[in-house]
Amino acid sequence: MMIKAQKVEFVKKMSKEAKGYSTIGIMSLDAVPDSLVQKVRNSLKPDVKFIVARKTLAMKILESDPRLEKLKDYTKGNFAILFSNKDPTELNKVIAANRKKLGAKPNQVSPADISIESGETSIMPGQAVTDLKSAGIDVKIEKGKVVISKSKVLVKKGDKISTAISKALKMLDIMPFEAGTKLTVALNGNLIYTERVLAVDHNYVTQEVAVRFAEANALATQIGLVTQYNVDSMVRKAYLSALGLGLGAEIYQPGITDKLLAKAVREALSLNGLVKEEPKEEKTEQKEEPKEA
Repeated sequence: MMIKAQKVEFVKKMSKEAKGYSTIGIMSLDAVPDSLVQKVRNSLKPDVKFIVARKTLAMKILESDPRLEKLKDYTKGNFAILFSNKDPTELNKVIAANRKKLGAKPNQVSPADISIESGETSIMPGQAVTDLKSAGIDVKIEKGKVVISKSKVLVKKGDKISTAISKALKMLDIMPFEAGTKLTVALNGNLIYTERVLAVDHNYVTQEVAVRFAEANALATQIGLVTQYNVDSMVRKAYLSALGLGLGAEIYQPGITDKLLAKAVREALSLNGLVKEEPKEEKTEQKEEPKEA
């Protein structure tokens, strides 16, 4: 444990180091297993400085600089302070990628339907059979192994998990809960990124920009507003409109004359095909009558 002088020196050191980073983040440590905190910490090395301290000491670090003090209102419970030069959303993406499966505890509310599948288990016969049956699971012994007779939904979403079911799930190695980490807030320059903003990732932004651009470009083209993005299509549209008008009105101008002539040729050929030739008269040869001898 640090004495008062050491704490003061530690706060000064962290406050000075913070000035060398563009992003300062706050990550909540409540309900996060120590093993997961360590996993996140290791995944961020060596690019991110990860500070875990008692809440009072962590608050002193934030209060030591007017810039960092902006984050005080976003802190709840125990938290870690992160110094980084990454973009806040990218930093949060790395942190949020760390997840850990957790077993169920009695009286916890199920986050989703918890199902069990029929089939052979690795559980050996004995007291386990009684415990599984107490949880409402149909089991039997086959060839010296415990077998679940039929599949079923053991706990529905939103229902509390009983002690018996909690024990059975542990025996079956079913972990229905998941612990995760994320930034609750981040400061980049003078901008504060709240939890909602941090949740917006690069792919989402890219897709949204693409959709909105397409809509704006279509609207600009529709109302005749020429931009660098629609000028080619608008010139092409104008050319086709002028060409259509020229052909319809039979205006003999360059680019139209040759098409009008081609049209006339097609019509002439079509008309020619409709004209039937008159059948030719066949000449009948007169046979000479035989002369009398």
